[in-house]
Parts: sequence; structure tokens; C-alpha cells
Amino acid sequence: MIRRVLFVLCCGLARAATAHEIGTTQVTATIQGGAYAIDIAVDPDVLLTKLEVFSGAALTSPASRLERDRRIEALAGTFLDRAIVRFDGRIDRPGFRYIPASTFGDAAQSPSAVRLTGRIPDRARHLTFAYGLALGAYAVNVRIGDGGTRTLWVEGAQASAPISLTAQPPVTAVETARQYFGLGFTHILPKGLDHVLFVVGIFLLSARWRSVLLQVSTFTVAHSITLGLTMAGVVSLPARLVEPMIALSIAYVAIENLATSELKPWRLALVFAFGLLHGMGFAGVLRDLGLPRAQFLTALLTFNAGVEAGQLAVIAMAFSAVAYWRHNRVSYRRFIVQPASLAIALAGVYWTVQRLM
Repeated sequence: MIRRVLFVLCCGLARAATAHEIGTTQVTATIQGGAYAIDIAVDPDVLLTKLEVFSGAALTSPASRLERDRRIEALAGTFLDRAIVRFDGRIDRPGFRYIPASTFGDAAQSPSAVRLTGRIPDRARHLTFAYGLALGAYAVNVRIGDGGTRTLWVEGAQASAPISLTAQPPVTAVETARQYFGLGFTHILPKGLDHVLFVVGIFLLSARWRSVLLQVSTFTVAHSITLGLTMAGVVSLPARLVEPMIALSIAYVAIENLATSELKPWRLALVFAFGLLHGMGFAGVLRDLGLPRAQFLTALLTFNAGVEAGQLAVIAMAFSAVAYWRHNRVSYRRFIVQPASLAIALAGVYWTVQRLM
């Protein structure tokens, strides 16, 4: 019982403190020929723990992957109790299939998945989906017939907005631009707490427009380079390395703010290097969402533009927040830079340890 309580508390803390919530859960719904298939990418070890907690079963530590997978399949009923598919408000009980990574595409790249399948009731007009095991917001990529992919966002365990089952016309370039600009912006505000803290850390050391814009421009150039190269398949690093390094970059910038009161020449070089890492993080988000093949460049460029708009919004709010203190360097450093940088440094160190573990 104590272990279950601790697990639930940890999940709550993770939801409150985890950066990069986008991509934690990945869902693809395919509607074709009167049938549906919903693929939910999962971490099998985490999934097993969740299922055992919610089922009331004893927590286990399987000796092998085969035993772990067998346990997941045995708890299919618990999974289906928390993955709710509705047609026009009526619950449909789908079929359950657990697909280990070794049989789900490229084992080195693809995650394990749970696939929910079923038939669409006659004359059904709308589908809604709720995933009660999700922590944080996630994207549902919907493919209806040959009409292309549309993305909608779902908040945690809440039900999605109704998804029309009517075949949709191909998505236009304008629609793609609007959608991916919005996804880029929301990846910073409100969902990208780690990127927000990094930008604020850049801002704090010298709250002057010229120095801030110089650093942010350097960061933008760097992450644009790796975002494009990573999405094109030229460079690639696994998320298990990129994410802790992003967190460490946040801690470093904040610690440097505490150690110095002047913008040093090497700061731009460090910001550029950290921007390269963040670009790989942005690319991971886009991979999770799935860029439309027919409008790949449009989606890539507008996502990046949305990220920049989000960062500029953060800077504008930061300037507004410290306007009163900015003209007194001693008070600004004592009451703004030092306490804020300490808080950011602690968050960065926490995220680094969390992501490594």
C-alpha cells in the first residue's frame, strides 16, 4: 500500500514539475473502411507499474522482458478501463493488443505500443478518446481515409474533443501553417517550462534589449540548425541523452548568473552550443507529432516560427515584470537575479537527475 501511495504521489509531482510534457504520450488514430485502430506508444516498464497500481495487484519486478510483456497482457482489462473510446457518446469496448518494440517497426527507434481496434457503429458521426493513464497534455494524430493527418490536443485524462468520422478534404498549406505555428508557440507557452526557464536565465544576467536579443538570436540560429538537420535525418542523438543535457544547460546558465554580474564573451558560444541541444529537443517533439509529408517544409518552418514567437513573448513578459527594478543594478541583482537564478538552477539540477533516472 505504501509503495502504491508513493507511486501516485510521484506521478503527481512529475506532472507538476516535468518539463517537455509534449511527447510523453503519443497517440495515432486511424479511421479506414468502417474500422478504427488507435496506437498508443508506451514505456512498458512504466506502463506495467501503472497497471499494477490501478488494478490493486502486487507490484512486481519481472526477471525478463517476456515476463513483463506477459504481465501487461494479463492486465489488459485494467488498461481498457482507462482508455475510453466513445462513438456519439456511447462507450465501445475495443480489442487490445500489446506490441513490444521488437515487433513494432524498427526496434532501435520505435517504442512499444498498445493497439486498440474495433468496428465503427453504423451511422456513427463522432469519436472521442480519453486515456486515463496519461500525465500531462498529449497530441492525438487522426488519419481518416486518405484525407491526411490532423492533430488535436488532449489534457491528461480528459476526453478529447469530438472527432468527425466524415472523410475530410486534404489539409491545405494555410491550415498546416496555422496548426504548426500554434504547436510551436504552445510548446513554449504554456507547455515548455524548461525552455521558458532557459530564456529567462538568458534574460536575467543583463536585462538590456541589445544583450538579450543578441543571446536569443544566437540561440535561435543554433536551434534552427539542429532542428532542420535532425528532421532531415542528417544528425541524431537519442532523447535519453538530449533531454538531460537540455536540463543541465538550464542549470548552467542560472549558476553562471549567480557567479558573475557581467556578460562574458564566452556566453554567446555557450548559448549557441545549448541552442544546438534545444534544437534536437524541438525535433523530438516534431517526430512525436508526425510532420505531414506533403507539406514538410511548411510545417517545419511554421513550427520554428511559433517557437520564436513564444520565446519573444517570454522576453516581453520578463521585461514587464522587472521594469521597476531594472534601472537600479544593485537592487536588480539582489532582489531579482540572485533569487530567480537560484530557483532556475535548482529546477535544472532536479530535471537533470530526473531525466537521467
